[in-house]
Amino acid sequence: MNNLDEMLNKAPVLTLDGLDSGSEESPAAALAEVTSESSASVADSVESMKAELTPEEQKMVSDFASTIDITNTQQVMQYGAGCQKKIADFSETALANVRTKDMGEIGELLSGMVGELKGFDEEPEKGLFGIFKKGGNKLASIKSKYEKAEVNISKVSTALKQHQVTLLKDIALLDKMYELNLNYFKELSMYILAGKEKLKTAREVELPQYIEKAEKTGLPEDAQKSRDFSQMLTRFEKKIHDLELTRMVALQMAPQIRLIQGNDVIMSDKIQSTLVNTIPLWKSQMVIAIGLAHSTEAAKTQRSVSDFTNEMLKRNAEALKLATVETARESERGIVDIEALTATNQTLISTLDEVMKIQQEGRDKRLAAEVELARIEGEMKNKLLELSRIKQDDGSSAEVVG
Repeated sequence: MNNLDEMLNKAPVLTLDGLDSGSEESPAAALAEVTSESSASVADSVESMKAELTPEEQKMVSDFASTIDITNTQQVMQYGAGCQKKIADFSETALANVRTKDMGEIGELLSGMVGELKGFDEEPEKGLFGIFKKGGNKLASIKSKYEKAEVNISKVSTALKQHQVTLLKDIALLDKMYELNLNYFKELSMYILAGKEKLKTAREVELPQYIEKAEKTGLPEDAQKSRDFSQMLTRFEKKIHDLELTRMVALQMAPQIRLIQGNDVIMSDKIQSTLVNTIPLWKSQMVIAIGLAHSTEAAKTQRSVSDFTNEMLKRNAEALKLATVETARESERGIVDIEALTATNQTLISTLDEVMKIQQEGRDKRLAAEVELARIEGEMKNKLLELSRIKQDDGSSAEVVG
């Protein structure tokens, strides 16, 4: 943070000094190469860039442009490299200071809390005579869940507060990074303006002089100098284009910083809302849930007692009715029911009728038997007589023959 403050306090400075000795290559080259692949090479107009500068800064650009020596190869190679290095270092600083906002752990804690809070609505199993026991179990379960949830809520609150502090620090840091990026953007613009101004002077004044001299003398060395100067202009022009690409990187970084900062602000507001609204609401609702459990169980107990009492009264009244009716019915009955006497009389009459019928049938059968016996007897007598006559006839025949 202190490094950013020091960097912010430094005004834009244009210098022809190169990078520190020992650096192998300009980081702008890599940045320019990547940028050239992903975005079009678009250069802002000179007038637009000048409009961004104060009169003092515009004079600084003009004075600096007059000191640029395009024929100095080392100077051209290192032109604006210091500012490009600042952009590269700035990117590294941003990467090192902007923390990764990982809400994964907090999200898991919140999800667990939601699950536990939903458990307050679960009903225990119901039974016919277990209302007192299960009512006590439910109340104990709610209290146990409340104690567990209260501990987890405290953990969530602590984690959210720590994350909010980190976000607020990052928001302040991003403000400084945004201002610093603007400073580097302006410094790059000043290098580009100075370089373009020098290119314009070199193309319109110095290059024609080299060409004119070569044409007048006709010497090969003058023609070579003219060609060398033209190639130097082309090389310096490429260097300016390299700076313009780096300037585009700085231009794109500004909205990116604001987007990250905006996300941090939104996340911080959500955390604040959770701390001051959601979590206290959770706690109050859990306390209400316990109070409701007390009153609900008391009401259930009273209702259960009343229901059981009413059920007993109904069942006893029904049993008393049945017993009373049966007793009265039995008391009003005679020793022998008229129905029983009637049935008995009918049975006796039917018995006598059947007996008389059977006796008559027996009498008829005996008469028929007597007739049949007489007939059988007559037949037997006749047969015996017939046999007797046959024997007599056989005897007489025998006597005649003898």
